[in-house]
Amino acid sequence: MPYKSILTVLTSDQQHDQLESAIAMTRREEGHLDVFCLGIDHTQSGYYYAGASAYVFQESIDQAVAAASKLEEKVRERLHAEDIRWAVDSAVAQLGGLSTLVGMRARYADLVVLSQPYGHDAPTDSEAITEAALFEGSVPVLVVPGTLHEPFGRKILIAWNQSAEAMTAVRRALPLLQAADQVEITVIDPSPNGPERSDPGGALCQMLTRQGVKAEIAVLARTMPQISEIMNRRATEIGADMIVMGAYGHSRFRQAILGGATRNMLEKATVPIFMAR
Repeated sequence: MPYKSILTVLTSDQQHDQLESAIAMTRREEGHLDVFCLGIDHTQSGYYYAGASAYVFQESIDQAVAAASKLEEKVRERLHAEDIRWAVDSAVAQLGGLSTLVGMRARYADLVVLSQPYGHDAPTDSEAITEAALFEGSVPVLVVPGTLHEPFGRKILIAWNQSAEAMTAVRRALPLLQAADQVEITVIDPSPNGPERSDPGGALCQMLTRQGVKAEIAVLARTMPQISEIMNRRATEIGADMIVMGAYGHSRFRQAILGGATRNMLEKATVPIFMAR
């Protein structure tokens, strides 16, 4: 299924690269871009002395409303010059309701385009928005470091570990895989007792080939401590301009405390990451 409804969620007028990436992806897919501008209330009213919380709460809400309206106005100014189909909407959310609000919007999109949720210049709520799209929205997310440039998706690396999350990501990325000049199914240190045994990636390669994907397999030894480091190095070696991978095979709490492939890739990725679960 092509990506005809593309969503991006903005919380700051500094997210220029994310908006430009969403525009580029929408133009490539000849789709419709929905930009959701959020004003977020970060107050915890219970922490204020008696009688003060109502005033502080209302002031914070007013600030969030003003920020969302200002952001929506700037986005409209930017999009008026574009030749794509687009719509802009804004809303205000408190931290507790952020996941539900973003998830409901993402649920009706084919693809969500976001920037890296980690880093010195990442907005505070980027991580929560990314997870809301993946979990509550059940929609694939394209995480773009910097700005998306054409040509894009000519050579794609699939991070394959036989998991259900990886399979879901491959199925959701099929339109991009079919359009690619070359696709590499990268398997790192497969277990000889795993479900694919002596032919890691073979069944997936056969499935994709039948779908018209120009796929091949690369089996790599685990030569570095983190899978994300190997994936990023491999993407550089073969000149891949996108990585497809499953997201959050372990709980988000475990990934936040101990780390994991998803979090590490989102932190260190040098090319766009297509994620789904």
